[in-house]
Amino acid sequence: MGFDPLSGSDEAQDKPLWQRLAWMLLIWLASVMVLGAVAYGLRLWLK
Repeated sequence: MGFDPLSGSDEAQDKPLWQRLAWMLLIWLASVMVLGAVAYGLRLWLK
């Protein structure tokens, strides 16, 4: 029917741990890079 985020039977449980950790690391690195780019842009703008 639809996507139920509270159900425990989703595809994420079937993925290996290393793959889930790699995705988490990738998302974390991307967010840190975006935050750094925004901070650098603000620094240049306010200088």
